Amino acid sequence: MLWTIAIVLFVLWLIGVVSSHVLGGFIHILLVLAIIMVLVRIIRGEKPLG
Repeated sequence: MLWTIAIVLFVLWLIGVVSSHVLGGFIHILLVLAIIMVLVRIIRGEKPLG
């Protein structure tokens, strides 16, 4: 579940970067949230995708 959310947030961030910073800081908040979710999953010791 966390991987799915992290991937969605990362894709939204990429779309924001490509669309020339229309949403400004919000996109970067999404990137930070995606990274935090991945780190939480790694720290909890959950297996990678699959």
